[in-house]
Amino acid sequence: MAAGKEIRAKIKSFENTKKITKAMEMVSASKMRKAQERMRAARPYADKIRNITAHLAQANPEYRSPYMRKVDGAAKAVGFIVITTDKGLCGGLNTNVLRAVTQKMKEVQGAGAQVQAVAIGNKGLGFLNRIGAKVVSQATQLGDRPQIDKLIGPVKTMLDLFVACQLDAVYLCFTRFINTMNQEPQVEQLLPLTAAHLATSAESKSQYGWDYIYEPDAPAVIDELMHRYIEGLVYQGVAENMASEQSARMVAMKAATDNAGNLIAEFKLIYNKQRQAAITKELSEIVGGAAAISG
Repeated sequence: MAAGKEIRAKIKSFENTKKITKAMEMVSASKMRKAQERMRAARPYADKIRNITAHLAQANPEYRSPYMRKVDGAAKAVGFIVITTDKGLCGGLNTNVLRAVTQKMKEVQGAGAQVQAVAIGNKGLGFLNRIGAKVVSQATQLGDRPQIDKLIGPVKTMLDLFVACQLDAVYLCFTRFINTMNQEPQVEQLLPLTAAHLATSAESKSQYGWDYIYEPDAPAVIDELMHRYIEGLVYQGVAENMASEQSARMVAMKAATDNAGNLIAEFKLIYNKQRQAAITKELSEIVGGAAAISG
């Protein structure tokens, strides 16, 4: 019964795996709800600071922020802020967004531009190092809750390069949370900011103007607000990515739990068939021996 012993060992192994994946599924479901709440809680801040920035920009049309500078001709250097997860076991979440990043990088490099990147998350950092991309800053081990103080440094590195005209454009790459079963990879232009970035609400598109008193002056206030707005966009991207991560992990672990259950059922059927065949063989030998003795 060596084969039967091996099958029992496999069944035991699958049962242990099923317990682990079921526990991870339940943990991810709990974390997903909290991540969605944080993601939704961050949206009003981004909307409000966008509206305020739009009002200030309309009130001072003669001043153009360095974050809104126009680039003449083709871009010579492009930056990417790549947001991924620190851990795996979340299906094709990271693969999908990194595939979109790779496609955009090839398009940019095909146009003759150099690429620099900021990695937020271990998976993205490892990928960028493998393809030989220039990583100017990184942020890893963010945990289950996005923390703005860990994001300010890497984001400022990219903003300083753009303000110093060492970059002509910056793209934000992350996974947008749609619902529990659907998450979409996004590669969006972050810089330069355009009027479309700011004028996205009915309030910011209104025809009336505003008059402000500035301290210390209008350029400093507008630039600081735009800086905070960009940081808010990156924070929102990280929050969306974390919600997507927990959703994808929950779905992946549920699929793994179901597959483990199917394998357990199949191996139990094989084991029972072998056991029944062995019992039938023993009975046949006993009946044959009894018939030979009586004969």
